[in-house]
Amino acid sequence: MGKGSNVQKAQAARERNQKKLGKSDEERRAASAKAAKDSTAYMCKICRQTFMVNAKASLLYLHVTAKHIDKKDSPTECFDSLADFDPMDPDGLKKASAPKSTGPVKPKKSAKKKDDDLLDLLDAGLKKGKGKKK
Repeated sequence: MGKGSNVQKAQAARERNQKKLGKSDEERRAASAKAAKDSTAYMCKICRQTFMVNAKASLLYLHVTAKHIDKKDSPTECFDSLADFDPMDPDGLKKASAPKSTGPVKPKKSAKKKDDDLLDLLDAGLKKGKGKKK
């Protein structure tokens, strides 16, 4: 082997050592800032309780009904994100399943045409499956 093998070994060793050292100071600061931002993604305007970024609207509404009973009718006083929230449909299933009227509905193609094409091919003399070679 020539010089190239030693160079490759040294580079591989450098990469292994970098992995052992872990994150740099910049990476640690960025990760810490992101975690702090995500942990205070939702904050109640009344009691200043914070919720993680992955908190669903139903959980935020549950907070309103449990902690601020007098604000139950207007949950936007606690969280701005509850503006379109429907307590009768907490997960948004009814809203998602509602039919969308985007315009005229196109008629579906019939499956009969495909069957007719197959029958025409079979009538033309094509055999079903592979036959033996002679």
